[in-house]
Amino acid sequence: MKRLAGGLAGLAVLAAGAVEARPLRVMALDQCADQYVLALRPDAELALSPRADDPDAWMREAAAGRQRVRPTLEAAIAFQPDVVVRYWGGEPRLLTRLEATAARVVTISDATDFNSIRDNIRAVSKELGVPGRGEALAARMDATLRRAAPEPAAPRPSALYLTAGGFTAGKGTLMDAILAAAGLRNAAAKPFFAPVSVERIALFPPARFVLGFFDQPRGDWRGPGRHPVVQRAAKDRVVARLPSAALTCPAWFAADAAAMLKAGA
Repeated sequence: MKRLAGGLAGLAVLAAGAVEARPLRVMALDQCADQYVLALRPDAELALSPRADDPDAWMREAAAGRQRVRPTLEAAIAFQPDVVVRYWGGEPRLLTRLEATAARVVTISDATDFNSIRDNIRAVSKELGVPGRGEALAARMDATLRRAAPEPAAPRPSALYLTAGGFTAGKGTLMDAILAAAGLRNAAAKPFFAPVSVERIALFPPARFVLGFFDQPRGDWRGPGRHPVVQRAAKDRVVARLPSAALTCPAWFAADAAAMLKAGA
């Protein structure tokens, strides 16, 4: 009996050690969260969103072969995450349930500048237990920004950002910060996001265009940004066509968008 008891005690210790040694389980509730967890904790057991490998995902290649689940309460119960990362995703009952569990939930905040992106990187990396990786990722972003920065005395030409759906982004947006990082002045007249009139572009065409989300053939395929009048006005005036993957999430690759603008200019 003593041997049996000793054996059971040994199995219990081994089982406890196995539980403690299992990989960190991280669940991403939307595509933006996918980018962060893939960059910061590729060694964890990940449950990514269904859009993790879509064409407009920056880390789509890293998502290949990874588990993907719907961001629902049932999926969370089955996966039992240690950390949940979200930007906008997650149904209300899932978020309510997560608040009552031991899972740590970190929310990526909207960012209108690169300082806010640094805060996001540090917040997510801290909750994922890898603050050093977060600092390294932020440093990589800063290095990209330095390469994109214009010479101090260089002129700052104006450019209008335009999406296929016919919207622009003025002051108070991350796109405004991206334009500034590349040495461009934002030609948008109004703050935040606003529609652009096809008629106004025809009458007063901007000197330069920065196009975004035009690489999605099915996205806004009849939007004002694809209007023939706009296309004629933009001919030979496009600084860069930014891929949607660089624009869908307030993350470190916003600096890569700035570098693309610098290269185009």
